[in-house]
Amino acid sequence: MDHGVVTFLTDYGIEPLTLARSVEEHGFDALFLTEHTHIPTSRKSPWPGGAELPPRYSHTFDPFVALSAMAVATKRIALGTGVSLVAQHDPISLAKTVASVDRISGGRFELGVGPGWNKEEMANHGVDPKRPTARMREHVLAMQAIWSADEPEFHGTYVDFDPIWSWPKPTRRPPVLIGGGGPTVLDRVLEYGDGWIPLRVTLETLPEYAERIVELRSRAADLGRGPVDVTIYGAVPEPAAIAAYEEAGVDRVLFELPDRPDALSLLDAWAGLRS
Repeated sequence: MDHGVVTFLTDYGIEPLTLARSVEEHGFDALFLTEHTHIPTSRKSPWPGGAELPPRYSHTFDPFVALSAMAVATKRIALGTGVSLVAQHDPISLAKTVASVDRISGGRFELGVGPGWNKEEMANHGVDPKRPTARMREHVLAMQAIWSADEPEFHGTYVDFDPIWSWPKPTRRPPVLIGGGGPTVLDRVLEYGDGWIPLRVTLETLPEYAERIVELRSRAADLGRGPVDVTIYGAVPEPAAIAAYEEAGVDRVLFELPDRPDALSLLDAWAGLRS
C-alpha cells in the first residue's frame, strides 16, 4: 500500500516547493492538493465539517499551477488534485491544463475530481447547484475525449463542441479518481473513473467501505476491467488504522497535513508508518 500526503496549500502555510521536496525526501509516494477558486462571503451553504469555515478554504493556491512547479522540484512522487471541482472549469481549457501538468511531470499527474459542496461557489461559475454531478460527468468525458483523439468532438447537455485540435496530449490518459462516498459514487467510478477517493474513512466506518471496495472490484471484473485503485483521503495516521486499510484492500492512503508552517514536522512521524 502506498502512502502520500494531501493538504490545503495556502499563502500563509508551508512554502510549496519546500513541501514537495520534503514529501519526496521522506519517502512518500504521492502529494495531492485541494482546490477552491474562491469562497463566497454569504456562507449560506453549511460546511460539512462544522459551523465555522476555516480560512484555508479561501486561501488555497491554484493546484495546477502549484503542481507544475512541484513537478520540476521532484522526480518520483505522484502529484494530484484531491479534489478538483471540475464542473467549475471550462473543460476544453482544463483538458489542456491537465495535459500540460502531466507532460511537465513526466506522466506523474492524477486528476481527483468531485462535485463540491458550496452551492454559492458553484453558482458563481454558472453551475446549477442541483446538477453538479451531471455536469462533472460531462466535463470529465469531454476531457478524456480531448486527451485521446486528434480531432475530438463532444455533444452533451452541458458540453457541446464540434471537432477541435488541442495539444499537447498527455503522456497517457491521466487517471481520474472519483471523490465521494454517496450511494451512487461507485456507478460514477465504473463509468468514467480510474479510481475511487473516499474522504476520511475512520476505523469505525471502514467495514462498510471494505464491503464497497469488494463490490467495486467485483463489478469492475464483470465489466471486463482490471482492478480499480482506492485512495483514502485523510487517512488515520496510526499503525492499527494503516494495517486495517491495507487489509480492506486500500491501495493508497493520504495523510492530511495541516496548513501551518510548522506542520512539516509531522512527516517524520508519518514516514515511520510505512511498512
